[in-house]
Amino acid sequence: MPRFLPPFRLFCILVLGFSSGLPLALTGSTLQAWLTVEGVDIKTIGLYAVVGFPYTYKFIWSPLLDYINPKLFDQRRGWIVWMQLACAGLVAGLAFVDAHSAWTVAAVAVAIAFCSATQDMAIDAYRTDVLPAEERGLGAAYYVTGYRVAMLVSGGLALILAGEWLGWRGTYLLMAGLMALCAVLAAFSPNLNAADEAQEPAKRALLDIVKRSASDFLRKDAAWGVLLLIVLYKIGDAFAGSLTTAFLLKGLGFTLTEVGVVNKTVSLIATLLGAFLGGHLMKRLGLYRSLMLFGIAQALSNLTFWALSVTPPSIETMGAAVFIENLCGGMGTAAFVALLTSLCTREFSATQYALLSSLAAVGRVYLSAPAGYVVASFGWSTFFVLSTAAAVPGLLALFFLRASLQKLAR
Repeated sequence: MPRFLPPFRLFCILVLGFSSGLPLALTGSTLQAWLTVEGVDIKTIGLYAVVGFPYTYKFIWSPLLDYINPKLFDQRRGWIVWMQLACAGLVAGLAFVDAHSAWTVAAVAVAIAFCSATQDMAIDAYRTDVLPAEERGLGAAYYVTGYRVAMLVSGGLALILAGEWLGWRGTYLLMAGLMALCAVLAAFSPNLNAADEAQEPAKRALLDIVKRSASDFLRKDAAWGVLLLIVLYKIGDAFAGSLTTAFLLKGLGFTLTEVGVVNKTVSLIATLLGAFLGGHLMKRLGLYRSLMLFGIAQALSNLTFWALSVTPPSIETMGAAVFIENLCGGMGTAAFVALLTSLCTREFSATQYALLSSLAAVGRVYLSAPAGYVVASFGWSTFFVLSTAAAVPGLLALFFLRASLQKLAR
């Protein structure tokens, strides 16, 4: 096997990030827009929110990706390419479904979400397997960039194409074509080297994979403490972010257009810049110092919204606050994804990454759920101060785990 240069390897991660992000809006906001334009009842449209449940529960079938070899390319790329082709076919099929055939639309949308979620797990495992320790931060940056660009393409750009040029059928067929193109590019992405493949263990029972992946993780230094860190690290960021849009609209009185323009441009640019900046800095700082510095930065960035809450509102200050918050959040995300990657053992990378990312969602979703009650009780200014304080437990956990985390980058 030829030795692939890092730029090509990272380019492949960029493409895989794009293919991971593309189906999400097609079964979410873009699907809702299509059904709305076609005159589907709003109550029915609201029910389509549940079609994304495979993304939440994907860890349930994650061991299958470590158990079954699709016999196409290597095990990781085989799963990726098959799921990309399946997504492409299903998205193309959705283009020919009657918007008013509720059960058919729902069935196809759920199938797309299932294949997309499975693809995500395979990509996470592939990224874990193929990137050396020194490239994990940059790999996270490239992946986040591809993911964000894809959401813009299948979200905002898809609406423009459907409304102005291609119509809904043409737009969904174009998105299916992009997904198929990603499958072609994934087929030419770097394979794991021959030595790694030679070390692949004999096929085990599925239950054995589940048990061994769990015991393998729990044998790591301070495993239970690391699990707590995963839950807590992004709490402050998620706590503030859960109500940022509501704050800008209701708290400060900005219009939908003003908030939409800033969030679609400034936040995207800042997040991508933060991810790339974080990825490059990680090569010098290492995993632990990056997590600490970026974690402090993303916690303090919440105070920019506190400043908005106590000063007269303006587009300029809103743009500055959104830029700073997303820049720091992008840096923190790059380090956090690198952390999850570092924690996975190649033999069980699909199972372990899926479980760890699901655990991280507990902090983002459930522990930030009371945010609205905090605003109602204490007001916006106190809310953003408390969101900064909410990041402290995660930083403390990080500090006490520094010795264990420093070993991961070796």
